[in-house]
Amino acid sequence: MMETVVKTEFEDMKLIARGKVRDIYDFDDKMLIVTTDRLSAFDVILPNGVPGKGKILTEIALFWFEQTKGIVRNHIITADIDEMPAVCKKYRSVLEGRSMLVHKCKPFPVECVARGYITGSGWKDYQKTGAVCGIKLPAGLVDSERMPETLFTPATKAEVGDHDENISFDKMAEMIGMAKAQKLKNLTIKIYETARDIADKKGIIIADTKFEFGELDGEIILIDEVLTPDSSRFWFKDKYEPGKPQQSMDKQVVRNYLETLDWDKTAPGPVLPDEIVKNTAAIYRQITDILKG
Repeated sequence: MMETVVKTEFEDMKLIARGKVRDIYDFDDKMLIVTTDRLSAFDVILPNGVPGKGKILTEIALFWFEQTKGIVRNHIITADIDEMPAVCKKYRSVLEGRSMLVHKCKPFPVECVARGYITGSGWKDYQKTGAVCGIKLPAGLVDSERMPETLFTPATKAEVGDHDENISFDKMAEMIGMAKAQKLKNLTIKIYETARDIADKKGIIIADTKFEFGELDGEIILIDEVLTPDSSRFWFKDKYEPGKPQQSMDKQVVRNYLETLDWDKTAPGPVLPDEIVKNTAAIYRQITDILKG
């Protein structure tokens, strides 16, 4: 099994943030984003990582950034070590395949969630209230059914270890202004539906996903990761059967395992068994191979 990179330490680079999965280094008006093999579930970073996961996430994010650049500009400058600052070449063995040099921008303090199918917490919400995140839906929908239209359900971005919190569109508009809120909603739905249609042709259903956006020189751009198994829910189209939970192509295998444990979903998280780690790595690799053909 390949080496697992769960944390990076580069003595001659300035670390400015360590997120659930990514370590971020400062280069003046640019940043180096290093995607580690850390795995988080229920907003808790788990003790053991998934070998090669960071490289797979980087590969799939770059694929989607390329596919969606006609809709909105993104923050990518390069993923080629030879085009990065000289100091990066010193750490090529770690950085190769798992790092991106990006524009530094001002991120919006919200996560932009697109839901195309009713599942997960949305399904639980609907069963109780007939709505998802306060948005009323027709009666009689079943688990995993495609909804009549894509829902936009923003959330606040939590600190590492805390849980993201769903908010209303009006609350989002209060936070960032109505014009920008409407723009982010429109972009979220368009990017999701474009990606959904691309994936559908390849036999993959993207049930839901979340995006992050920032501002660069007054322009709204797509940042962070995009349409990866960490930020999205993928299903096999040929195995799709509404009315029950679906077999996922993402870290749902990890969530399902964790739900069987007596764990209160607070740190520290439990160590994952080798079998769950191997299965997760295989699923991540499979979805990337299918999407890239």
